[in-house]
Amino acid sequence: MDMLMKLWEQAPPAHRPGIHLRKPLGAEQALIARWIDFHFSPGWSSEAAAAMANRPPTLFIAQQGNEIQGFCCYDATARGFVGPIGVLDSARGKGLGAALLLACLHDMRTMGYGYAVAGHVGAPEFFRKVAGAIEIPDSTPGIYAHMLR
Repeated sequence: MDMLMKLWEQAPPAHRPGIHLRKPLGAEQALIARWIDFHFSPGWSSEAAAAMANRPPTLFIAQQGNEIQGFCCYDATARGFVGPIGVLDSARGKGLGAALLLACLHDMRTMGYGYAVAGHVGAPEFFRKVAGAIEIPDSTPGIYAHMLR
């Protein structure tokens, strides 16, 4: 299922003590892609690589010290799509996923988007709670129908 979010109703991300939300530098792209591949999946790593290739990059990381805690990207699968989003198991429950999602949604709004689509959502309650997302009827399998696996 895909979900739709109104960008003009989104709050900016909340500050998380000790966590730095930022876009990656070019020299970090391979390291971030490997981290995502290791902790999540090759598919998500491919989407993140596409987001990092955009100019400006359309990927945010949550960094604590010298360690990545999570990531979120947009305009990776398709323009106007947000995700994937991933947070380490050990860092969940601290609001990092919400902060990363809101950073992307806020950035999308500044880029001129009015809406964002979260595609093939695995955690619909998260998107409802954080961003007021609503289900898009008849959206499964959507853009992913003929994806190679």
